[in-house]
Amino acid sequence: MSARSIVYVELSARDPEGTARFYSRLFGWEFERDPEQDYWMFRAGEGPGGGLSKVSGTDNDLNIKPGDVVVYVDSEDIASDLRNAEELGGKVLVPKTEIPGMGWFAVFADPTGNKVGLFTSQM
Repeated sequence: MSARSIVYVELSARDPEGTARFYSRLFGWEFERDPEQDYWMFRAGEGPGGGLSKVSGTDNDLNIKPGDVVVYVDSEDIASDLRNAEELGGKVLVPKTEIPGMGWFAVFADPTGNKVGLFTSQM
């Protein structure tokens, strides 16, 4: 098996607009807001891009807390990767879900509870 690349990083944010302004000024990252999902995405130079997940304070599947970081790994077969994660002691938090016009993603927790995402591009 070949090593797979990290393709996206999500940082938690209580105030996504303010957090976008902070990283834009600090690192020069370019942000774009998707108004339909109230989600902020960034481009970070040569590295993978990312987004800002709003701190949820609710008991949903991801339950985003301050300090949470989700790293997304490239996947050619999300369903297979999720099965393997469960067989190895992980837990599926978000099943394979379409991101219209972009691709698909899923999120699982490793045996320690770290949230890890999978992403497959539509292209």
